[in-house]
Amino acid sequence: MAENKTKKGKEASRYHNKYSTWRVAVSVIGVVVNVALSFGAHALGLPLYLDTIGTIGAASIAGFFPGIVTAVATNVLCGVFNNYSIYYSILNVMIAVLAVLMSKNGGMKKLGNIIMLALSGALITGGFGALIQWALLGGPQYSTIEDAAKAMSDNTGAGMMLCFIFVNITLNMVDKGISTAAAAALLRLIPDTAKQAIFESTYLQRPPTAEELKGMRKQERRGSLSIQARVTLMVTLVALSITIIMGGITVRLYADHAEEEAIEGARSAARFASEIIDPAMLDEYIAKGEEAPGYLETKALLYNIRDNVPEVQYLYVVKIQKDGCHFIFDLDYGDEEGYVPGEVVPFDDEFEPYLDRLFAGEEIETVNAKFLTHMVMTVYYPVLDERGNTACYAGADVSLEFLSGYVQQFLLRAVLMFSGFFMLILACSIWITGRYMSNPVRSMAYTAGLFAGNDETQVALDENVKNIRALDIRTGDEIENLYRVLLEMASDTAEQIRDIRSYAKTIEKMQNGLIITMADMVENRDADTGAHIQKTAAYVRIIMDALKRKGYYVNKLTPKYMSEVEMSAPLHDVGKINIPDAVLNKPGKLTDEEYEIMKTHTTAGKQIMEQAINTVQGASYLKEARNMAAFHHEKWDGTGYPEGLCGEVIPLSARIMAVADVFDALTSKRIYKPPMPLEKALGIIQDGAGKHFDPLCVEAFMDSLDEVKRVLKKYQDA
Repeated sequence: MAENKTKKGKEASRYHNKYSTWRVAVSVIGVVVNVALSFGAHALGLPLYLDTIGTIGAASIAGFFPGIVTAVATNVLCGVFNNYSIYYSILNVMIAVLAVLMSKNGGMKKLGNIIMLALSGALITGGFGALIQWALLGGPQYSTIEDAAKAMSDNTGAGMMLCFIFVNITLNMVDKGISTAAAAALLRLIPDTAKQAIFESTYLQRPPTAEELKGMRKQERRGSLSIQARVTLMVTLVALSITIIMGGITVRLYADHAEEEAIEGARSAARFASEIIDPAMLDEYIAKGEEAPGYLETKALLYNIRDNVPEVQYLYVVKIQKDGCHFIFDLDYGDEEGYVPGEVVPFDDEFEPYLDRLFAGEEIETVNAKFLTHMVMTVYYPVLDERGNTACYAGADVSLEFLSGYVQQFLLRAVLMFSGFFMLILACSIWITGRYMSNPVRSMAYTAGLFAGNDETQVALDENVKNIRALDIRTGDEIENLYRVLLEMASDTAEQIRDIRSYAKTIEKMQNGLIITMADMVENRDADTGAHIQKTAAYVRIIMDALKRKGYYVNKLTPKYMSEVEMSAPLHDVGKINIPDAVLNKPGKLTDEEYEIMKTHTTAGKQIMEQAINTVQGASYLKEARNMAAFHHEKWDGTGYPEGLCGEVIPLSARIMAVADVFDALTSKRIYKPPMPLEKALGIIQDGAGKHFDPLCVEAFMDSLDEVKRVLKKYQDA
């Protein structure tokens, strides 16, 4: 037996490993197809990408994780020939998600799904792709798209960016239309059984059916987070936290490095500027400006220096004196005109700590100053005369605005690059937790719930044990150990309940035998009851079935209650065991005194049953035997005995027995009378409705006359 289980487990494991390998192959093939077609389009200069055919195929066949792996791997590899490919990975991931969603609604066999996937993919990749290009490149990546957008803008008067988005979406409709149609065609070549097996190989167990999934969702508490959701949330928070921390550190290091490079560039520019300045001509430059010999030539060289150092925004030469900065050279910047030679500008507050050293002609460190709305870093480099004294300073300013632009570009690229990998990490965490934790635990909880909540029959228990065994969970970790223990417990419990039910049946047979024996002992003392206990028990069952069928007393008439009443019915006259033979078997009419003695069989029966109940703990079925024995002679209008109860105060079992007991007494032969004709007996029963009998019990009895007649005929023939 154990060897067979081991063999089946190995076969299942080989089956799973086979199709898991196919899942990997699907992703690899998808990446190869995407990269090959994208490279071909790039090499031919086509304004198409053709990098989603494999993504759509892998996602449609194997699900989210393989689809996202294919998408991200495609964009990483395409980065070899397209520098901007990596930034579009999030768009390819979105295509994978769309493909999976479409595959759940009829797959790629429906033309409507193919069209919907192509259109939605075009809107996403076209719209967001255009925004990414505009942010990274300042315009379209391909010249043909740029020309089309510009022509549209010129003809319509719409903005260039809006026209670019429209053109890019239109182009992506062609691209995604081709990709979706090609993927759908390739998917048709793969048998449905193979696709289903590949998709289900993600499970390390028997995949749940649609009905089981519906049951699991119903069983799970609303508002609570699943294991998969909790782990995914944790991974997301950890990944985002690490990304934010590392991103902040990286940006800070990048900004510091860029700032150092900018300062070094400014220092180099100031040093080069100092080397082309002729100290002997300074006074003449200040006095005559551009008319001084060599001024314009020197200024041209300064422009050349500034233009070759992109970080430098302003380049100038000043002479530091007590009254301020005396400008010698100041280059124009954009629309801003520089100071004229000889113009004196007061010192900014930021220079106050350095003035003494500047007056002394010493070199100073970089000065951070605010210029209008932005921060500026200033580098001063001394221009030395022939005696080695500082004649003036060459200054270079670097605006921190350029650094802000660099950081924004860096952050944008980092976010775009990370987004695809983040989705890959998220998909991986969802896949792993679903595969190894969530799916097995959900399945175990569902089947265990069915086992615990459906123990009415042994067949149902055995079937639920089979369902648990059929899960075949093989995660190879604590979850599998838990599953094995659960399966063993369920099997053992089912066997124990089987044994208990067997013992219960035996005890029930013994109880029924004792009841019949006790009833027979009483009946054998009564000379002419003639199978009274058998007939009344049959009538009681007929009345109960009819009441339930008609919807009366439905809360009371449970299967357990009906069984107990039917089983206890033979004991309704058990109290007659205390009645003397002379009274019990008197052939004529009883005297008043004898009738009072006969009436005591109800209280005697009650006492006997109560004593039995106290002796046999838990014998709840005897409670109805007590009720019938004590109150089957009570009347609906309160004129009965022994307590004069009326209406529904009389226990239902006694009200039912009253109809059955009187009808059998009327239609049976007694020492003191012959059997009454059926029609006359039925008339008496009907007349007693609402007076002697519960009218609903009479209605149920009269509606079941065919069954009543069969019972009556059976015992008359006997």
